[in-house]
Amino acid sequence: MSEYAHATVLEREVLELLRPAPGEVFLDGTLGGGGHSEALLERRAQVIGVDRDPRAVAAARARLARFGEAFRAVRADFRDAEGVLHSLGIESVDGALVDLGVSSPQLDEASRGFSFSRAGPLDMRMSGEGESLADLLARVDERELARILKVYGEEPFARPVARAIKRALAEAGEKGLDTRALAEAVAAAIPRRAWPRSIHPATRTFQALRIAVNDELGALAAWLESLPRLLSRGGRAAVISFHSLEDRMVKRAFQALTRSCTCPPKLPVCRCGAQATFAPLTKRAVGPSEAEVGANPRSRSAKLRAVARVR
Repeated sequence: MSEYAHATVLEREVLELLRPAPGEVFLDGTLGGGGHSEALLERRAQVIGVDRDPRAVAAARARLARFGEAFRAVRADFRDAEGVLHSLGIESVDGALVDLGVSSPQLDEASRGFSFSRAGPLDMRMSGEGESLADLLARVDERELARILKVYGEEPFARPVARAIKRALAEAGEKGLDTRALAEAVAAAIPRRAWPRSIHPATRTFQALRIAVNDELGALAAWLESLPRLLSRGGRAAVISFHSLEDRMVKRAFQALTRSCTCPPKLPVCRCGAQATFAPLTKRAVGPSEAEVGANPRSRSAKLRAVARVR
């Protein structure tokens, strides 16, 4: 389990924004390889690490055992962060972080079904429980599949790709498809002239399917909604996203949290006198440095936003 290695994205930037201090309590909602938690613990903060992947939880416990009682790991979905804290007798925390998307160990292990470059089962479940990708593809019709690809993957060829996937599944019959064969069917459905230059043509489809299987946007929406109750006054929250839909959700939620005046836009002066509960810590999304992208190409699409609770 200690081999669950994952490059920590935007570590320096996260620490600068969250400003962990000795004794403060932080919630790491996407524990993964434990890199962000380790960075917080090294600054003598206490960390509650949450992840729905049992392998990630086990690996983090082994990696961070040296911090003793300052670190606690819980297998759970970060959408249930509020319940996790209450189960531990904690009302609120001084900081909260989620690092969205899929981790390198999940991508690199073919048996998890996340990778289109390695043949694996149609799975993609982060927790290993619930509906798998194979189940989802069998359940939805071509029209619903196209909607998933268009909305979650922003795939411009959603209809022909959905049609190709359904055809490939039918032709495979009981033998079924593996992830590599699925990726080949997707690529064949996209005109060669329209293939992206920097990513595999199946990237958007695989991303959309992973988001759908794990209800990732639903989890993010629930976590964002719970922030006012999760954070103590002065507490700070940060989100690292890798998908434009996720980043837009975070941007809009943070704008709503940091908005003070609730008067109708046409009023020339504020009459409500409302004061925002949160303040922005980032004017715009923070991305990785050139050096980080060079060392870890998977970090290239990372975007970091943060807010602080001021009241």
